[in-house]
Amino acid sequence: MNRLGKTALLFAIALMTLPSCKGRRVVSISTAGTVNAVNSAYVFNADSAYSYIAAQTAFGPRVPGTRAQLDCRDWLVNTLKRLGAEVSVHTFDCQTFDKKNLKGYNVIGRINPELGDRIMLCSHWDSRPWADNDSNKENWSKPIDGANDGASGVGVILEIFRILASNPNVGIDCVFFDVEDWGPGPDYEEEDSKQLYWCLGSQAWSYMARNNGYKARYAVLLDMVGASDATFYKEGVSMKYAASVVDKYWKAATDMGYGKIFVNKDGGAVIDDHYPVNAITGIPAIDIIPYSKSLLGSSFGSTWHTLDDNLQHIDKATLNAVGTVLTNVIIKDFE
Repeated sequence: MNRLGKTALLFAIALMTLPSCKGRRVVSISTAGTVNAVNSAYVFNADSAYSYIAAQTAFGPRVPGTRAQLDCRDWLVNTLKRLGAEVSVHTFDCQTFDKKNLKGYNVIGRINPELGDRIMLCSHWDSRPWADNDSNKENWSKPIDGANDGASGVGVILEIFRILASNPNVGIDCVFFDVEDWGPGPDYEEEDSKQLYWCLGSQAWSYMARNNGYKARYAVLLDMVGASDATFYKEGVSMKYAASVVDKYWKAATDMGYGKIFVNKDGGAVIDDHYPVNAITGIPAIDIIPYSKSLLGSSFGSTWHTLDDNLQHIDKATLNAVGTVLTNVIIKDFE
C-alpha cells in the first residue's frame, strides 16, 4: 500500500477516478489493561492466529507468478473449507506498473451465506517481491516473507472464522486480496495520475462485486496487524467514507482496555485495499493499519518492506488485541 503524503493533488484525482493499488505504517503492545469480552463464549486465540501466519510464511514469499502463490492459494481455499466456509476463487488478469502481466487469485469465504445481512473482513495475502526498504541495499531485489505485511491480517481473519463459524446468526464474508503489494518503489514516478499501481486484486474484486450486486453492511481491512508495539490510529480514507464504523471499533477497543493500541487520534490517509472497496462498490470500509510518528524508518514500522518482516517479529499480544476487538464487535453487531 502507499501512504498519502506525496502529493495532495494525486490523491484528490485518485478519489475521483480509480481504475486499476497503496501505502502503510506501525508500533507493539505492552499492557492493555483488563479486557472484558462482550461474549465470553467466543474467545479469540492468538496462538491459533499465529499458527495460520506461520503456515503462510512456510510456503516462502507469496509473490504472484511463483509456485508459493499457487500453493498458498490452495491452502487458503482448503483451510476456509475446513473451517466450514463456502469458498470461491476470483481469478483475474492484471498488468503491473513495470508492465508485467500477472494472474491473481482473490480467495473468498462466506459463513452462513444464506443470511442477507453481511459484514466483510479482508486482507491481502501476497507478499512484496522486493525488500526495497531494507537498510542493506544488497537485499533490495529479494522478496520478503510478509509475515506482518499480508499474512498477519489473514491469520486474524481465519481465527475469527474458526470461532464464529458455529454461530448461526453471524453473516461474515472474507476476501483475501492478491497482487496488493506489487506497487512502485518510492523513486518511481507514476506516469498516469489516474492509475493506481497498488491494490490490483482489490480493484479487480471491487469491479466484479459491484457488477454482481454484492452488498455488505461494512467492511474491515486488516493490514500489518501483528507487529510488536503496533499502534492503530484513525486512518483518513476510513474516516472519509466510514467514520461511524471507525468510531465504533475504536470506542470498543477503549472500553475493552486497548485504548493505548487503538489510539483515538487521526493518523493520516493511506491508499490501501479499503480504498477501491469504498470508491468502487460503495461499501463503507475501514482500514486497521499501524501508524508510528517515529522519525526513524517507515511510519509503518521498522520491518516494512524489509527482510525483517518475518515470523520472528510477530507479536501475539498485538494479534490478540486486534482479534479480540473485532470478534466482540462483530458478535454485538449481530445480536
